[in-house]
Amino acid sequence: MTDTITPYRSTVPAARDGLPALVRAEWTKFRTVRGWVVAAVVALLLMPLFGLLGAAGSHGEVGGGPGGESRAGHRAPPTGPGGEAVNDGPYFVHRPLAGDGTVTVRVTSLTGVVLPLGNGPGGLGGPAGGGPAGPAGVPPTEGGAQPWAKAGILLKESAEPGSAYAAVMVTAAPGVRLQHNFTGDTAGPPGAVTADAPRWLRLTRAGDLLTGYASPDGEAWTTVGTVRLPGLPSSVLAGLFVATPGDETFEQHLGGFESIGEPAAATATFDELDTQGGFAGSDWSGQRIGATGRPGGAPGTGDPLVEGGFDVSRGTFTLTGSGDIAPFVTEGAAAVERTLVGTFATLTVAVVLGVLFIATEYRRGLIRVSVAASPRRGRVLAAKATVIGAITFVLGLVAAAVTVPLGRRLLRDNGNLVLPTDGLTELRVVVGTAALLAVAAVLAVAVGTILRRGAGAAAGVIVLTVLPYVLAVAAVLPAGAAQWLLRITPAAGFAIQQSVVAYPQVGHPYTPVAGYFPLAPWAGFAVLCGWTVLALGLATYLLRRRDA
Repeated sequence: MTDTITPYRSTVPAARDGLPALVRAEWTKFRTVRGWVVAAVVALLLMPLFGLLGAAGSHGEVGGGPGGESRAGHRAPPTGPGGEAVNDGPYFVHRPLAGDGTVTVRVTSLTGVVLPLGNGPGGLGGPAGGGPAGPAGVPPTEGGAQPWAKAGILLKESAEPGSAYAAVMVTAAPGVRLQHNFTGDTAGPPGAVTADAPRWLRLTRAGDLLTGYASPDGEAWTTVGTVRLPGLPSSVLAGLFVATPGDETFEQHLGGFESIGEPAAATATFDELDTQGGFAGSDWSGQRIGATGRPGGAPGTGDPLVEGGFDVSRGTFTLTGSGDIAPFVTEGAAAVERTLVGTFATLTVAVVLGVLFIATEYRRGLIRVSVAASPRRGRVLAAKATVIGAITFVLGLVAAAVTVPLGRRLLRDNGNLVLPTDGLTELRVVVGTAALLAVAAVLAVAVGTILRRGAGAAAGVIVLTVLPYVLAVAAVLPAGAAQWLLRITPAAGFAIQQSVVAYPQVGHPYTPVAGYFPLAPWAGFAVLCGWTVLALGLATYLLRRRDA
């Protein structure tokens, strides 16, 4: 007879080493360490503290919101259909158009001059966003048309600055363009306009669809593009326009950059004008958008080069103007991310917390207990990363959600020009800031696991994440080197906070020192995530290979 031995079965339930159980255990560890909890609270307070102090100490000379004028005469730019700040001051010769219609014209020249400082628009004050006009009769400087000087056919919802529009145009350098609602830009045939090489343009309206065409001879036409302007009323203004940005150069120096600019004026000549469709009347009215104009092209008071005007002689229209129609881009404006200067202080605390969350266990030998409770060491690291990432994300979300609206209010109350931001962009900035802090904290956990030393790991993460950003925006490095640094280092993650847009149709130094990242917001954030994934992979490998 063979005895059967029954194996021993413990009555104690087996401990779970699944990720949810490990996350609960790591959360318990965190909340029971008073120093860590205090540090988390400090991290929460640092962002609004630094952000609001910075906003309270910043003073400008712009009144209220868009269009609000200060005592010094400075005013905020109008807001476009998409909610962005815009320049809208072209000289516009128009007639009312009811319903559908077509405008065809030939552009025979586009020239320009640079006006002396104080003799035209120079910043935010003056007519339609320009500076106060200087005394009439000051001779302009011959400088040729600015590269983005433009002239052509404009269809605009109304003469109100910031209203919807579409325009097919020639430019001084890039060639023919179809632009709409300030931010839309479609390239057409290249080449500048000269007396020997004029350009025919045509703009057709069919409901809310507008199509631009170009031709070298008025016979063979090329479609530049079609745009839709939702909600365009039946009655609009259509006609000819001329516009130009100012003459600006930009100088970068240690600690920042400055723009050196003078206003400019452009003159365009048109002939062979033909209008079809629901045009009312036969008289053309001319005005500079955003400034009081007079029918017949007679300028108001001041320098006619600044105020603009037009002349008609034997079917030839000559328009002169000094304002631009384009997105508003200036180094003097405050973007919403300016309120988040405290991110660096909060990130520093988050990094230290992330490092201590793992390095403390190495220092005290508690890592043996953690890996004994769960032989799957990768899960232990994942649980720690989940807890510290969730904590810092929530802290960052609350801090950013409080700081952004309060900081923006303080900046405006102090007379600063704050660029408008649409709701989705602001949401991305707020949530992205929280995600930036969370991923940086997880990176700190990974580096702490790799180095097993608190001070060295924290210093390493801060150097990798913050130092490249400081070197780039402080103009310590040339623009090219700064851009590459913000493409390949974890500091690229700060791009998630950028709300300003680099517009190719606006001349501006789109460099880190001017507040522009070389990567799009989510692309820059992806670089930080890539570094974190690589660090976590190496940390998991070392945690499995090394003796705990």
